[in-house]
Amino acid sequence: MRIKNVVKVMNFHSLLRVDSAKKKADKYLEIEKELTKMITTVQYNRNLMLDNKSLKPNKNNPVLDIYIGNDYGFCGNFNQKINEEMESHENNHKIVIGKKMRDIKSNLILKISKEELKDKFNLIEEIIFKGIKEMSYSQINVIYNHYNSINSFTLTRKPLFPVEFEKDNINNYNEDFVIEADINNIFVNLITTYISYQLKIADASSFAAENVMRQQITRESLKKIDELEYYKEREKSKEKKEKDFRKIIENYRRKVS
Repeated sequence: MRIKNVVKVMNFHSLLRVDSAKKKADKYLEIEKELTKMITTVQYNRNLMLDNKSLKPNKNNPVLDIYIGNDYGFCGNFNQKINEEMESHENNHKIVIGKKMRDIKSNLILKISKEELKDKFNLIEEIIFKGIKEMSYSQINVIYNHYNSINSFTLTRKPLFPVEFEKDNINNYNEDFVIEADINNIFVNLITTYISYQLKIADASSFAAENVMRQQITRESLKKIDELEYYKEREKSKEKKEKDFRKIIENYRRKVS
């Protein structure tokens, strides 16, 4: 069947996209690790006058949630849980990525499509930078479908700010240096860049998860097509046997008569 070949191609392309997204996420993860080292170096440098107290958010301030959805085919189920999560946190400020995400006006700061993300990512960075510099948010989160394996993904709410590093990064710190610049501004820029790469990792993971779902759907479609072909062939075989049997009966009757 012609449609079977089309579905096979769709299934294969989905697997390729999963692999591509994983490689992209790994690349961003390496950059994120380097940024973590840089931030730790600045934050715990005894020679720098970093005002750590001013970088602690007020818990009474609003929360900023960044939602990553899907714009393309088979997106209904993929976006459903993200939409439900968005509705359950109605009072939080929102950045929504995905034109097919539910249209919620309450506390919406920015909404862009997935196609626009690359060209308009700077708008998100500006919102994050301003939010951290002015400490206008108590917390920043990203909500997306996280890729687990070729067979599964899970809805994830990942905290991005305040940034908390593992103890190993802190305990291994032993570098002090002097710098003539506004260290607080440098630190905010580093944190913003760190969060930006966390978002890029989440987006790559979301894209992989999206293609896991697409691959599952096309795989099920192939099973259905195989079943239909099997029953169709069985029906043909049955009809042929009945036809042959009728022919035998007719030939026998002719001989008898």
